[in-house]
Amino acid sequence: MIVKIENLVKRYGELVALDHFNLAIEEGEIFGLLGPNGSGKSTTINCLLSLLEYDKGKIEVFGREMKPGSYDLKKDIGVVMQNVAVFDELTVYENIDYFCGLYVKDKAKRRELVEEAIAFVELSDYRKFLPKKLSGGLLRRLNIACGIAHKPKLIIMDEPTVAVDPQSRNKILEGIKQLNENGATVIYTSHYMEEVEQICTRIAIMDKGKNIAIGTNDELKSMIDFGETISMEVMELSGEQVQEIEALPHVQRILYEAPYLKVYFSKGRHNLLRLLDYMKEKDISFWSVHSALPTLNDVFLEITGKELRD
Repeated sequence: MIVKIENLVKRYGELVALDHFNLAIEEGEIFGLLGPNGSGKSTTINCLLSLLEYDKGKIEVFGREMKPGSYDLKKDIGVVMQNVAVFDELTVYENIDYFCGLYVKDKAKRRELVEEAIAFVELSDYRKFLPKKLSGGLLRRLNIACGIAHKPKLIIMDEPTVAVDPQSRNKILEGIKQLNENGATVIYTSHYMEEVEQICTRIAIMDKGKNIAIGTNDELKSMIDFGETISMEVMELSGEQVQEIEALPHVQRILYEAPYLKVYFSKGRHNLLRLLDYMKEKDISFWSVHSALPTLNDVFLEITGKELRD
């Protein structure tokens, strides 16, 4: 067990940020931590790193209790926070060397690790650049290199792809998967559901300081009632026709705002065929038909009732 959190309670005055929170992360996972703003994600990470005192509970990392002075444990943890944290007056190479030097004192070994980190994030052509000369995507990659150069066993990544272009985002995600393949366990938070679906082996959904759902993508999707969503554009529907669609087998609910119709079905079969047959029978013109299985975003909305926003 890489991380074990038991009955964690953290209060800010009258506000309970973490309410008997529990979490267990196995070695080798890319573990997604999701939750709306104020759910307790950042507080959980700060408590895990012993940057915050908590009121009750226990945190173990690598099988040992984590305390503020547990530097022998912290040297095996890498942190990549949402806000880029590098020194503006240092070059790309100098920044990575500085952060690696916090953990690795041997200069020859550190030089080797810094070169590996630069190659890993593909910043070789920018090694002498100052951060202000880098694009947003390159700056994010520098931030990652600073957090992982010392080859930590556990890497915490908090929103590492915020405000970067799609190409840089894909490069970062590929890098995270490669770090995991090389032996690192990753805790990953993001507001981009498709990223979490793409790379995470298990996912926890937090709300109001509690862990309200946990599992793989498929396990989380099995927790909600609907299994297929069909979207289409239609000519105007009457109130009677809307009610008739709602009465079709396996229809759980519909959303209709002309000309857009979205029908949520339970996990029955032939839902699309049945809906198309109804449209044909009633001579209702339609176009742009799309059928989709539940997404992680659907699960999140169903469980928390909230939109996940930046």
